[in-house]
Amino acid sequence: MSSSGEAELLHTFKGIPFTTRSSPELLKSLDTFDAREDDVLLVSYPKSGTHWLAGVITKLYDAQVTVTSPIELGDISQLEELNKLSSKRIIPTHLDYNMLPPNFKNKKCKMIYISRNPKDTAVSMFHYYRDNPNLPTVDSWTAFFDLFLKGNVVCGSWFDHFLSWEEHEDEKNILFLFYEDMKKDLPKVVKEITLFLNLNVSDADIQDICKKSSFSEMKNDTEKENSDPSHTVCALTSNRKLIFRKGTIGDWKNYFTPKQNIRFQEIFNEKMKLSKMANSFIYEC
Repeated sequence: MSSSGEAELLHTFKGIPFTTRSSPELLKSLDTFDAREDDVLLVSYPKSGTHWLAGVITKLYDAQVTVTSPIELGDISQLEELNKLSSKRIIPTHLDYNMLPPNFKNKKCKMIYISRNPKDTAVSMFHYYRDNPNLPTVDSWTAFFDLFLKGNVVCGSWFDHFLSWEEHEDEKNILFLFYEDMKKDLPKVVKEITLFLNLNVSDADIQDICKKSSFSEMKNDTEKENSDPSHTVCALTSNRKLIFRKGTIGDWKNYFTPKQNIRFQEIFNEKMKLSKMANSFIYEC
């Protein structure tokens, strides 16, 4: 990673790297954020499908809903703007469970955690770093691979993030989804979401929503909307063309060397040895 002046693009809060787009003042104020009982949180590690998921969920509601910017993005005025919203709030976040405002937990707000296999996540994040002026420059895939494994990237360790949420998988107000399942059978996942959110959506409407919510459709829509960068589900950029890339399963094979794959698997096995979901990830179509 280049260092000349680029260290200023990141800062650390409670041991986790954040971009300077997340101000320390805002992060400190999250503990006192006033959640509403009907808030819905969309949670993920970066590059795991939050934007796609948000696009699907907004189509499920008849009443007006507002997908906000990520709760950790911006300065202290961001929280004031969130408090002013009169409509139902769909709030994205990349925060790990331990950093989540306590109010969301105390009020049992519905939370949807979407996860993607970490190999494809790493590759997608590598491209995101390369193309995003809000993030430090990475010189090569090899350099980024090392940073990712050490957790020296925005939002910290993928393993720590996932495990912090998996610890709460049995809580009834938290739904775990996998990106690969959305790619494989979107209508099935959408049906699961409607049941979780207590929404009455017919099977015919679900099929129609899924046609309008395929990865390619969402990518096209997002790029058309790029003229309005003031609102974004992503905490790391306002350039919507960076949100969707390939969206494929198994692209990691084009980047991981055999040695890298062995190293990754060794670390995965060690970090995830107590995880009940370690075998749930799909790494190829």
